[in-house]
Amino acid sequence: MSVNLINTLSQPLKSTIQFIAHQERASGLSTSRFIQDTGTCLVPKAVFSRSKADLAENAFLELTQGAVIYFLPAILGDKIARKIFSKKLDDCAKNLVATPAVELIKQKNTANAKVLPVKAAIALSAMVIPIAAFALSYFKNLFTLKVFKTGDFNNIANLENVKEDHAMHEKVRKGAYRGIFASIAAYTACLGSGILIAKKGANSKFLQNISELILAPGSKLFKNNEKKRNFYNKYFSLDFASDKGKLTLSKGQLTSCVLIGGLGYFGASADRGKQNFLETLFRLPVIGFYVITGSDLFEKGFKKMLTKMGKCKELIGENLETPAVEKLEEIAKKLAVKNGTEIKTEFKKLAKQKALVAGVPYVFSIGIMGFFVAGISNLFTRYRHAKEAQKMPVRINLPLSSKIQPNVFKDFSIMK
Repeated sequence: MSVNLINTLSQPLKSTIQFIAHQERASGLSTSRFIQDTGTCLVPKAVFSRSKADLAENAFLELTQGAVIYFLPAILGDKIARKIFSKKLDDCAKNLVATPAVELIKQKNTANAKVLPVKAAIALSAMVIPIAAFALSYFKNLFTLKVFKTGDFNNIANLENVKEDHAMHEKVRKGAYRGIFASIAAYTACLGSGILIAKKGANSKFLQNISELILAPGSKLFKNNEKKRNFYNKYFSLDFASDKGKLTLSKGQLTSCVLIGGLGYFGASADRGKQNFLETLFRLPVIGFYVITGSDLFEKGFKKMLTKMGKCKELIGENLETPAVEKLEEIAKKLAVKNGTEIKTEFKKLAKQKALVAGVPYVFSIGIMGFFVAGISNLFTRYRHAKEAQKMPVRINLPLSSKIQPNVFKDFSIMK
């Protein structure tokens, strides 16, 4: 794409198009999704933070989880695990490691017996990513205990100011250690299984079937149902995605991070009290669904609406596909010849359409899935706490010397 054409755009439009282009060039789901999900999850939480502890632990959790989920796969999968587990493969088979397992199974490649177990071993070694997402929720609890000396969620969320209970601190601390040790044990099992499959898989039909189930569950379980096959392959495969021969984070791996990491969220929140658990129960399913799908669903619906309205006809194709920013110049030249106009005029028109199609769903998702959910969840937490407080009886502590009979105390149990 010509730099000169970009420079003809107004600064807001220019910045928008450059951001969209960066997203489209980003490797796999890494950089763009890190920015998108951090904007969706962390920024609203920071705006609605209820205390210093609330702000600090959310920043710790969202930034570390985002870095682990979106940047570790390319390092661990492509730079480390791929080199270790594919050492004994010949050059041809090594190149096939970056080919999606779904395609290898379709092609019935003769090298599958060797390649699929290696790919499964790489995928299992990458289970450290969702398991780390699970453990980070418990590290977050320990972080807040250590730095802010706070374990009671009512204080963290500024629902009330109560004296910190040592027993609560011990419960949170022990729960965190249990969660962390469980994650270590789970990953040890995954890594051990991966090593076994890599070593024995080529000569074991059973391990080859296990490899296919790990890498392409839809192809293995739903051979005669295309819709289910494609769905499970997309969202539940642990296979890496491929970007120009490099292994990158896949949609299925992202789903595993949400599901397994979500268990850590629930466990760590339950350790800190009922209100923390209920807030997580309200917010996590919505945010988790968004993290997996991004703004894809809304964008698809938005494109359908624009098509029905007769808008963006030069950009949106018959199957609702839209060209990348890099292709806009080429399309602008064709339109300029067809319409007898200047290239920069057509380019500006296409840039506006691209910004509309990609930008509106993106901003809407951050606004609704981020700020709205964060604000409403905080409001509901305060509402639930207030309702429970109304049901708690008030105890009146009388002097020990009081001669009031014991049965009189029942008259002092009143509602706030």
